[in-house]
Amino acid sequence: MPRHRPRPLRLLLLVLLCAWLLTALYHRYKPLPEDVGRAWPVRDAENLALLADDTWVEGDAGEEAGRQYDQAIFDEFFRLIGQADKLIVVDMFLYNDMAGATTDSLRPLSEQLTDALVARKQQRPHVRAVLITDPFNTLYGGVAAPHLQRLRDAGVEVVFTDLTRLRDSNPTWSGLWRLCCQWFGNSTEGGWLPNPTGDGKVTLRTYLSLINFKANHRKTLVVDEGNQWTGLVTSANAHDASSAHSNLALRFSGPAALDLLQSELAVANFSGANLGDNWPAPPAPAAVEKGPRLRVLDEGAIRDALLETVNGARAGQHLDVGVFYLSQRPLVEALAAAQERGVRLRLLLDPNKDAFGREKNGVPNRQVAWELHRAGVPVRWCATHGEQCHTKMLLRYGAHRPATLILGSANYTRRNLDNLNLETSVELVAEAGDPTIRAAREIFQKRWSNPDGKVFSLPYEDFADDSRWRYGLYRVMEFTGWSTF
Repeated sequence: MPRHRPRPLRLLLLVLLCAWLLTALYHRYKPLPEDVGRAWPVRDAENLALLADDTWVEGDAGEEAGRQYDQAIFDEFFRLIGQADKLIVVDMFLYNDMAGATTDSLRPLSEQLTDALVARKQQRPHVRAVLITDPFNTLYGGVAAPHLQRLRDAGVEVVFTDLTRLRDSNPTWSGLWRLCCQWFGNSTEGGWLPNPTGDGKVTLRTYLSLINFKANHRKTLVVDEGNQWTGLVTSANAHDASSAHSNLALRFSGPAALDLLQSELAVANFSGANLGDNWPAPPAPAAVEKGPRLRVLDEGAIRDALLETVNGARAGQHLDVGVFYLSQRPLVEALAAAQERGVRLRLLLDPNKDAFGREKNGVPNRQVAWELHRAGVPVRWCATHGEQCHTKMLLRYGAHRPATLILGSANYTRRNLDNLNLETSVELVAEAGDPTIRAAREIFQKRWSNPDGKVFSLPYEDFADDSRWRYGLYRVMEFTGWSTF
């Protein structure tokens, strides 16, 4: 019998399907750019300061009395910029005034950071100032960014991260987008769809880029400070609508700051910016025999450090975890196992109900909290009132062993920990009596226990959710990448 030849249309569809699948697979697992996803050497911890932004309401008055604030992170950020004499490198994920006009309860952080950088360039024209940021701040070329243009006009170098060099977190869409859509660019003109972050219209190309769900999510600063180099790693964005969030930051100096600088120069380099090679290189690693020690962690190295810290916790030790998003399966399972072997675990989570004026459905934190609550883990919720509990912190201490503190930009999700987003955190190992470790314990205890009538957190029952349908939804979203977490 004669063979049936495939019809041209069927053959074309088969070729396109293969191209889509191969593109998706390659960009999900392709090699990372140089110096991305690494753990930098262990260094002596110098000039440490733990900085916190806290938001709460008074117990009896509640929301009627308004939110109360105690903020320190960006005050130190601006101080460091204001004294730099050689180099300023800022890497900031959200740097805009989108999502609503500034009110008395929102701090104009994007304008303040712009003012600080412009002022320093005017005072010291020889200072090299570099801002590395994410294309989200222009909605991927769909809106103008006046703050960024003002920086350029003042001589600050603005580098947009080349996200195409990163692995794809939503490969089923990104594989198709890379074939069909990325070539069209974007424009601030001709928009006809609602702006997802505020007023005005944007193009369809903005939305097609947005649902790649990938980002340079880092929030860092490196400057010269006198005869030393100083770094700052934080969970806080220079974003007006994020200014009421609770956050943490760690400032440090010495060789670890140069590691941080090297990690940021790597992002600038693969994004097409030539910042030169005349900046000081990190010194060769040296043994740290005693005293607190610090290392900079990027991307997947953060995951490895978190898992090592949790899996290494012994019965009787304490694990305090406070995080905006918790969903990454190996880490969730490691926390449950730690509870089972007698680790004294406390979990403080954002209830995932607020997103810049929009109400969220609690995924993924309420579903993970249900799972861990059933495993016996004590869980409390941050008492948010429009803002977010945006900290990403894990602290292990007790049982006559050195304490370990990990904090920075990375949420505990697949996207943030599995070499998909760009992330930076730091790991501090020190004795229990170290001032920075004591400060971290005190901050967590305050947020957990609501001292002096200040309400920072609420009991598990307030946002408990045992919906199996939403639990299944969380698992599918986490696995596929079709999610914003």
